[in-house]
Amino acid sequence: MTHSNQHQAEILQDRYGLRLTARLSAGSETLPHDISERLRVARQQAVSHRKVLKVAQLRVASSVASSGSSSTLSFGDEGLNLWSRLASALPLITLVVGLVAINVIQNDNRANEVAEVDAALLTDDLPPSAYTDPGFLQYLKLGSNHAVRQ
Repeated sequence: MTHSNQHQAEILQDRYGLRLTARLSAGSETLPHDISERLRVARQQAVSHRKVLKVAQLRVASSVASSGSSSTLSFGDEGLNLWSRLASALPLITLVVGLVAINVIQNDNRANEVAEVDAALLTDDLPPSAYTDPGFLQYLKLGSNHAVRQ
């Protein structure tokens, strides 16, 4: 299907070129000799240039996907080798690695905070069971207010 589209495009280009040269040739009969010679040389250069360009193949889209007001052309998967597939997956891999790194760092920070609290409790003058005693909280509230009054 792609081959026939390329062939059709080449046929249309050739037809356009023939019509254009016929029209230019019809108008060149009334031109002076020096101008007609310059045009002949320019045509020869254009034809030789056209032969060089014909080597470069015309690439026709294999499918067109349309969604709303946007369209996407796809040229098949002939250019998708292993490296291009890896390159297209690289942003996803980077995102996953970043999220894992953030999780590891946050877990490490939480562990450090818990370790600091534990170290403060164990090195304090009061035993850890004093902090769970309901009367100790009352003592702290009354003690701080009582110290302010005096």
